[in-house]
Amino acid sequence: MNTDNIPYRTDYPWGHSKPYNDFSTHFKSLFECRVQKIAVDAGFTCPNRDGTKGRGGCTYCNNDAFNPFYCDPERTITDQLKDGIAFFAGKYKTQKYLAYFQAYSNTYASLDVLKTNYNEALSLEKIIGLVIATRPDCVDNELLDYLQLLAEDNYIVLEYGIESCNDNTLKNINRGHTFNDTINALELSKGRGIHIGIHYILGLPGDTRNDNLKHAEIISTLPFETLKLHQLQIIKGTKTAKQYSENPDMFSLFTADEYIDHIIKFSEKLNPEIIIERFISESPSDLLIAPRWGGLKNFEIVDKINKRFIECKTWQSRLYKNVKQG
Repeated sequence: MNTDNIPYRTDYPWGHSKPYNDFSTHFKSLFECRVQKIAVDAGFTCPNRDGTKGRGGCTYCNNDAFNPFYCDPERTITDQLKDGIAFFAGKYKTQKYLAYFQAYSNTYASLDVLKTNYNEALSLEKIIGLVIATRPDCVDNELLDYLQLLAEDNYIVLEYGIESCNDNTLKNINRGHTFNDTINALELSKGRGIHIGIHYILGLPGDTRNDNLKHAEIISTLPFETLKLHQLQIIKGTKTAKQYSENPDMFSLFTADEYIDHIIKFSEKLNPEIIIERFISESPSDLLIAPRWGGLKNFEIVDKINKRFIECKTWQSRLYKNVKQG
């Protein structure tokens, strides 16, 4: 990357001095007190697990890699949330909380079941909203109408795992949905007062690094608010782990430095209105097979990304082209 003639800016359109539209700064501006997400496991499944669209789930997925200790679908949502609140309350006495329905597809049930789960979470005194992780093929107008109603009095986030813009890649990782499903879900969701986020994985088999950069341009045309980026990780107990053991050449895993450089290039092409909530994911060491980045923690990688932006005299959206999706 030739940076000799690139000036370093401080007058970014997102209104602060970080060289990317930072979620933490944005999130703090929304509330008068500190707000913490608490994950809950409501016992949902996915259509690519239960046989509706497939079996086995996504090839890379092992929910043990991100479920906190207090998440247990055998326990009530209330009990899980109370344990989560107790875990965080010692450090921050006055904070509020968002119930994070995280495990599997949390809109994949009848509306009556969803209402029961969501309302139970919102009934707790310190819960001021919901974060609902799901798939683009697991929403409809009836559900979105209900979430729109909840959003009138609560902070409601709907997070779609889109993972790739490439249908062949989505098929190979057994997602069971298409990129067109993503476009349709985002169009249905917009304009309802619901905060919309997406998840995208960098380094999936079938997506080249140039594909990732093209996808940055594609997603920049879509109606959503926040973006969570993840590097592909090979996790024990997954089909990806078996594939990696049998045929490692099908994967092009990032070193830490390669990933940091790739994040910079990816961010340069992003719409400046996209709020970057996460650059990387971190799985428990005892479950992670690869890539192992010398024990570097999330915050250390993010610090290196910040420094690389400055070293390269660049920022999110520097190469963004405002072209509408055709």
